[in-house]
Amino acid sequence: MFSRPLRDLTHTVGFRLTLWYSGMFILSMSMLFGLIYLILSASLKQQDHEMIQSRLRELSTVYAQGGVEALEREVSGEKKFKKRNAFLVRVADSGNRTVFLILPYQWADFDFKVLEEKSFDGWFKLFSRTGKDVLEVASSPLAFRYTLQVGKSTEDREKVLRNFLRIFVAALIPLVLLGFVGGIFLSYRSLRPIRQLTETVRSISSGRMDARAPMLRSRDELGDLVILFNSMVEKIERLIRAMRESLDNVAHDLRTPMTRMRGIAEMALRSDGDVEASREALADCLEESDRILKMLNTLMDISEAESGTMTLELREVKVRDVMKKVMDLYGYVAEEKELHIETRCPEDLSFVVDPLRIGQALANLLDNAVKYSPWGGNVEVTAEQKGDGVLIAVKDAGIGMGPGELPRIWDRLYRADQSRSQKGLGLGLSLVKAIVEAHKGEVGVSSEPGKGSVFTLYLPLHASSDAL
Repeated sequence: MFSRPLRDLTHTVGFRLTLWYSGMFILSMSMLFGLIYLILSASLKQQDHEMIQSRLRELSTVYAQGGVEALEREVSGEKKFKKRNAFLVRVADSGNRTVFLILPYQWADFDFKVLEEKSFDGWFKLFSRTGKDVLEVASSPLAFRYTLQVGKSTEDREKVLRNFLRIFVAALIPLVLLGFVGGIFLSYRSLRPIRQLTETVRSISSGRMDARAPMLRSRDELGDLVILFNSMVEKIERLIRAMRESLDNVAHDLRTPMTRMRGIAEMALRSDGDVEASREALADCLEESDRILKMLNTLMDISEAESGTMTLELREVKVRDVMKKVMDLYGYVAEEKELHIETRCPEDLSFVVDPLRIGQALANLLDNAVKYSPWGGNVEVTAEQKGDGVLIAVKDAGIGMGPGELPRIWDRLYRADQSRSQKGLGLGLSLVKAIVEAHKGEVGVSSEPGKGSVFTLYLPLHASSDAL
C-alpha cells in the first residue's frame, strides 16, 4: 500500500539531496572524530614514551652513582612506599639474565621469562598471556655490560581512548538525526523555487498564461533562472497573443478577397459562355490570389526573421548604393504625385548587411512615405554614422499618427483608421521591424497628426556573431 509513495519519494531530487547532505555531514563528522582520535592516541603515546624515557634517565643516573645495589634500593623503596607502581624495572647482565625485576602487582598475567629468552634493544612491546594487555618497554645500556629496561602499561591510554570512542558513538546518534533534519531543511529551501516553477508550469499548461513564478530575493543561479523563466513566459504570451491577433486579422483580411473571388466565379458561371466576361473574371481572380500570396509570403518572411531562421547574405556595401536602388524604384511613383525626394548620405559610409533585405525594409518605408504624402510634398531620406552604427531616417509630411497608434503600428496586419483608404496589407512595418532586428538593429518612429512621420532604422556597422 505504501510501497508506491515510498518509491516515488526515493526518486525525488529532494530525497537524494537529503541523503547526499546527510551522508556528507556524517562522513565529515566521522572524519573529524577520527582525526581527533589519531591525534589523541599519538599524544598519549608520546606522553607515555616521555614518561618511560624520563624514568629511564633517572634510574640510569642512580646506577651511575651507586651501581646495581643503589638502583635496587631506589626501586624497592619506591615499591614499598607506593601502593601502585606504574613502571616495570628490570636489570639484566651481559648474558641477558635478570639481576633483579620489579613488577607492579597487577601485572601477574605477563610472562617475563620471555625477556631472558630473547634480547631486546631499543623499544619493544610485551604482550600478556591473554593478549589484551600490552607493556611498552625501553632499553638502555649501563656500565659493566648491564642493561636497564623500563616499561609501562598501555592500559590507562587505552581506557582514555575507549571513553573517547564511547562519547563519539553516543554523539553520533544525535549527529545523524541533525544531519538528516538539516538535509531535509536545506533541500526543502533549495528546491522551493523549483517547486514554484513546477506549479507555474502546471498553471500555464492548464491555460493560465498570466501565471508567473514568484521572484526570489537572492540573485543566485535559481534567482536568475526564475527571472529568465518569467521573461520567457512573457515573451511566449506576447507571441501567442500576437499570433491570435494575426490569425484573427488574417481571417478577417482573407474573408474579403475570398468572398470577392467567389463572387467573381459565380458571375462568370452565370455569363452563359461569354468569353470576355470569363477572361475578366479570371484576371480578377488572379489579382486577388496574387494579393493573398503576397500576404502569406510576407507573413512567412516576418516569422522567419522573428524566429531567427531568415537567411541573411551579409556583405559590406555602401549605404548610398542601397539607397540609390530604392530611390530609382520609387522615382517614377514620386513624379506622378509631384513629390520631391531628397537624399543625404556620406559617400564613404558603408555597413555589413544583406542589401536585398535592407533594401526591402527601406522600400516599405519609402512606399508609405510616398503613399501618405500630399501632392507636391517633400520626402527626406538621410543616412549618417552614429556611434557604432548607421542611422537611416525617412521623413514625410503626410497625415501622421497619434500617440495611441504608435505602439501598434509594428504589429502584424494593423492598419490605422487614416490608412484604410489606401491599398495595403498592414504588414509592411512589421516586416521592416523583423528585418532590422534580424540584423541586430533597432527601429524607431516619431509622428504627429497632420505633421508627418519620421521612421528611423539603426543598423550596426559590422555584423554580430549571432547574425552570421
